[in-house]
Amino acid sequence: MLSLRNYDIKFVKGIGPQRAELLTSELGIRTAYDLLRHYPTAYIDRSKIHSIRSLHGAGEEMPSVQVRGRFVSFNTLGEGARMRLVGLFTDGTATLECVWFKGIRFIRQRLRTGNEYIVFGKPTMFNHTLQMSHPDVDTPESVGAAQGAHGVYPLTERLRQRNLNSKVLHSAIRLFLDSRAHIAETLPQSVIESEGLMDLDSAIRNIHIPRTPELLAKARARLKFEELFYIQTDTLMRARRRKGETAGYIMPHIGRWFNDFYSQCLPFELTGAQKRVMKEIRADLLGGRQMNRLVQGDVGSGKTMVALMAMLLAVDNGYQACLMAPTEILATQHFETISSLTARIGLNVRLLTGSTKAKDRRLIAEQLEDGSLHILIGTHALIEDKVVFHRLGFAVIDEQHRFGVAQRAKLWAKSEVPPHILVMTATPIPRTLAMTVYGDLDVSVIDELPPGRKPVETVLRYEEQRTAVLRGAAEQIRLGHQVYIVCPLIDENDKLELKSLAEGYEQICQTFKDVRVAFVHGRMKPAEKDYQMNLFASGEAKILVATTVIEVGVNVPNATTMIIENAERFGLSQLHQLRGRVGRGADRSFCVLMSKHQISKDTRKRLEVMTSTTDGFIIAEADMEMRGPGDIEGTMQSGLPFDLKIANLASDGLIIARARAAAERLLDDDPDLTKPANRQFATALAQAAKRNADWSMIS
Repeated sequence: MLSLRNYDIKFVKGIGPQRAELLTSELGIRTAYDLLRHYPTAYIDRSKIHSIRSLHGAGEEMPSVQVRGRFVSFNTLGEGARMRLVGLFTDGTATLECVWFKGIRFIRQRLRTGNEYIVFGKPTMFNHTLQMSHPDVDTPESVGAAQGAHGVYPLTERLRQRNLNSKVLHSAIRLFLDSRAHIAETLPQSVIESEGLMDLDSAIRNIHIPRTPELLAKARARLKFEELFYIQTDTLMRARRRKGETAGYIMPHIGRWFNDFYSQCLPFELTGAQKRVMKEIRADLLGGRQMNRLVQGDVGSGKTMVALMAMLLAVDNGYQACLMAPTEILATQHFETISSLTARIGLNVRLLTGSTKAKDRRLIAEQLEDGSLHILIGTHALIEDKVVFHRLGFAVIDEQHRFGVAQRAKLWAKSEVPPHILVMTATPIPRTLAMTVYGDLDVSVIDELPPGRKPVETVLRYEEQRTAVLRGAAEQIRLGHQVYIVCPLIDENDKLELKSLAEGYEQICQTFKDVRVAFVHGRMKPAEKDYQMNLFASGEAKILVATTVIEVGVNVPNATTMIIENAERFGLSQLHQLRGRVGRGADRSFCVLMSKHQISKDTRKRLEVMTSTTDGFIIAEADMEMRGPGDIEGTMQSGLPFDLKIANLASDGLIIARARAAAERLLDDDPDLTKPANRQFATALAQAAKRNADWSMIS
């Protein structure tokens, strides 16, 4: 199949230079290989001719069909933008109207009354008349060579406007495949046989022109497996190479800093899950290889505590540590938490962000270089060239997917030997997605809440229940607690019936006249935002009206109530993150999802998931099942070295697991893919990768 990668799309019959330019600019299709890998998303059946009489009374759910007959008349009706062409079509059993609103002159010149045509489209009833809007019209001779299932391809509006539609692509692909004797295999024969896969030539032909539904299913299974097998093989090769080649600092000592913290500062007994993860990290630090470990944990599970104790182990062994967070709010939150936890033992912890003053920057630079600064916490500011560590041995990355690979590489370069890496995420990642996106990291899961933490009670409420909801919030304030109110918009929008922060803030101030109310949103200047946040964090303000800017990095243990306006507008993962702002203390906490009554079945199901569980992993699985990988895949798949054309990280979990197992077996037998039987696959793997640089050492 290698020659297909060099076969310019403009030389494919039915495409030509102009269409080639359009396909390249709109869909990135440059070669015949790209064209064949542009798979249909649906299929239409061109194998059967229906009588017009049989379509009457068939209902609105009638699929697209084709009928054979003649046009009796054409009439142009209306003027200007309302102009339409109506062709009366009959097959002798009944009549239907074919209606066009665009391209009227072209269609009128092309079609003739009395000639025989095959019309294909979706029939509908309009004013008791059977109609087809913008049907495909062909001569029986042209359709005769293209019977059967036709693919419906992903297209842009610009392509449709230029008459480059699914029919054109289907015809071009059919002609091209007819001209090719065979498409060369890419997967190892051993994998094809062990997995019972269709060969590539048959898969490509049947995905575009399926001969039977069974062959189409086999083609889809083969092509999905191929994509996921590429990813799993590449991921495992990089992970094995790193573990085999990348030396890491050995940190054997448990000394003063760790022991003093454990005995004097630990605010609660570690959970079993935290102890298990600490043992896994400890084993990594003794292994002589660079640690690359992902710690997943639900909101409030104690990931930061584990990260701090791991950094203390590094400090005990004479190394410095750093923690990089994606936002200034989150970095500041980590700094305040870690500083307060370690204040009693005198650990030197500093914060470096874009807002850090020059005087403080100079002090940080001095202490970093002489080694007296133990832990540096910050944002992207940590990777600036002027930030020079004396001996960086351990780096914690919070919400890694929000940093680019090149950004992380700059941090690794601040040490002669790559530092040990601990990646934290508060976004629970379904197992199959983690296997793909974070497949080259060792994964630890903290699946217990610390002692004293109570699950947040979540309820769904409607507008007519607002008075009772606010009464409950007032009771929590009377008890000395605080309340979050989240709005989806900053300003009012006439087109969207959503609660805005401006409207919500005004109403809350009127309702709670004796209570101070703070507010924050994403358009505020950092200083103003910090001032408002501090009003709430200090307890001076009892209510915080906010947008989703508070989703991450806000820790106010005294806040026990979260009211989310227009909850139907948020995804499950985002709702779960927002809910995580309460329940951070030992007090009973509540999350109220405010919604309008008229919502779709899927939306109601999503909200019911939120009210039925507080387990982030269950929620993540449900989120993927209902709407696909969503934000998780959107932010992470950009880091994958391969494009997914047909596989779905949300629904193809079983195939992901099979692909990983097959990749492990292949690499156990041939680690570098140098055996003759695997060389063709190794070449295809390298060509399929979109990686522009070798980031194999950077996870």
